[in-house]
Amino acid sequence: MHFEGNLPAKLPSAGTTIFATMSALAREHNAINLAQGFPDFACSPRLIDLVEKAMRDGHNQYAPMPGIMALREQVAILAEQRYSAVYNPDTEVTIVPGATLGLYACISAVVKEDDEVIIVEPAYDSYIPAVEMNGGKAVFHKLRPPNYQIDWQEMRKLINYRTRMIIINTPHNPTGTILSAADMLKLEKLVEDTDILILSDEVYEHILFDGIEHQSVARFPKLARRSFIVGSFGKTYHTTGWKTGYVLAPENLTAALRKVYQYMAFAANTPIQHALAAYMQEGNAWEEVSPMYQKKRDLFRQMLKGGTFKLLPCQGTYFQLLAYDKLSQDGDVELARRWTIEAGIASVPVSVFYHDKTDHKVLRFCFAKTEDTLEKAARALLAIQS
Repeated sequence: MHFEGNLPAKLPSAGTTIFATMSALAREHNAINLAQGFPDFACSPRLIDLVEKAMRDGHNQYAPMPGIMALREQVAILAEQRYSAVYNPDTEVTIVPGATLGLYACISAVVKEDDEVIIVEPAYDSYIPAVEMNGGKAVFHKLRPPNYQIDWQEMRKLINYRTRMIIINTPHNPTGTILSAADMLKLEKLVEDTDILILSDEVYEHILFDGIEHQSVARFPKLARRSFIVGSFGKTYHTTGWKTGYVLAPENLTAALRKVYQYMAFAANTPIQHALAAYMQEGNAWEEVSPMYQKKRDLFRQMLKGGTFKLLPCQGTYFQLLAYDKLSQDGDVELARRWTIEAGIASVPVSVFYHDKTDHKVLRFCFAKTEDTLEKAARALLAIQS
């Protein structure tokens, strides 16, 4: 049974995301899945206990639309502790069912027909559809390997009277690069005396390496007052399947966000919110995240030394890029599929993060895995000849 009439579908060219595609291919061929960005190890048992306690304590009905106050307060405390930024938990912190929905809600709240949104590519794949679904036009600033740094002079040329928003992502998925304090000051200068808003995707804010300090837009008052900041408890506490995130924004932007968000999901999962609030009250578990992932990054990189591919810099996130141009001239999508099927190792081709599929012969591998998984993956990669 199917609809016989004309179907004016939105996003007609969109298909299944590359993450779902590569994960399905990995399952089909029993390959090691370093494609989709999720840990293959357990979260804290204490968190599980706290979720169970919240359920048994009766926290099983709708939470308040903006989130339970205890969790909003913990988010505000952490923002002040880390970034010296003061956010009112009542009017400037919103808990959402996953960072992806948070990003969509922020864009939907302020982007209108014919507004332009500058997107830094390679980019997380939800940005462009969210802009287009709201009638906006995506405008692109392309980063290039090996360092994937923003050229602020080039970005300035993209700005005009229709520019409504700039979307940034730091630490950056898929490249693992970060924006420095100097970058933030350049962004601040770029948007001064304009009405341009910033959407800052900071879901990997607690995963940085080599002593690098996260430069949230919250640290920069002139930026913070025009910015939505989206964060993720799932990335921080190894619970991506819980789909719980948050949005920080000044009161006027938060009010606009909540007007839209209330009709998207109304509220995030109640017992999980209670569990996260209690867990954060008990200590700063986020402090353990960067050292833990740095050990995994260093182990993975060390095991891959001697391969015929090039390891690109990784300053944050849990993704490592490999440039394979000395090994093969095949397209990255083709090669990622072939390596999954023939070599038993699944990755994500970086070209899919560009709107025009720019191919630099680079693949992304997720190292949020156990040591055993990483060792098996490294052996599979080193065995590849072409």
